[in-house]
Amino acid sequence: MHATVLEWYALHARDLPWRRPEASPWSVLVSELMLQQTPVARVLPVHAAWLERWPTPAALAAATTGDAVRAWGRLGYPRRALRLHAAATAITTTHGGEVPQAYETLLTLPGVGDYTAAAVASFAYGRRHVVLDTNVRRVIARAVGGVEHPARSVTRAERDRAAALLPGVEADGSSDAATWNVGLMELGALVCTAASPACDRCPLVDRCAWVAAGRPAYDGPPRVAQTWAGTDRQCRGRLMAVLRDADGPVPISALEAAWAGAEQRERCLRSLVDDGLLAQVGPSTYALPTD
Repeated sequence: MHATVLEWYALHARDLPWRRPEASPWSVLVSELMLQQTPVARVLPVHAAWLERWPTPAALAAATTGDAVRAWGRLGYPRRALRLHAAATAITTTHGGEVPQAYETLLTLPGVGDYTAAAVASFAYGRRHVVLDTNVRRVIARAVGGVEHPARSVTRAERDRAAALLPGVEADGSSDAATWNVGLMELGALVCTAASPACDRCPLVDRCAWVAAGRPAYDGPPRVAQTWAGTDRQCRGRLMAVLRDADGPVPISALEAAWAGAEQRERCLRSLVDDGLLAQVGPSTYALPTD
């Protein structure tokens, strides 16, 4: 499988800025935080603007959290902007402004969990780690496990299987593990998609256990689709949009105009303040944080 996936990736990889040889580890870290639950097409312009404005962790650490939230724009899940700002501060104060190389050290950064630490160590530094994003998990589940979709959360058996599939270390100390990881990721994003897999274009079709079994339908726990309209997420997004587009503090009346439901609006305002995304600067006035 290694040669097949690596050859396919060499021919079909998208030209993404965080994958280019000149990409800094900081660019890779920023991309990984931005890409969580967000399509590549939406991330590309924000990533470019972010790196132009804050090309190093120290540059972001010198900005306010409000600046980070405003620059995050409409990517969604804006707490990621706060986590990235906190990580930049930790990198600047504790690691000399350089994104750490070791998985264990990356895990100590605010907002960096198992997946992000493994991804940055692998993609920025070529370290040999299992990187299990949604696309990688789906390709392995189908090609090796023979099932349409992986479990909702990563299992020990799934992690062990992925570890066994990692390319080994050559005599000269090199490994194709990082390229293997990103190759599986790209295959899942472009070909082995969740809803409409293009098996006729897949380089693994002749050895895919799921195809060999007749592409059996998923029979696990129901896969619940995320809703949006009317949710607290939508309400929070509307309120954040008002603050991002304003030059300064905004009165509660502007927020009332953005979301009519008083009870939900108040609940979401409280949660945004609790999360550090907004600050109440007057009895009925709100603003982005300035710390």
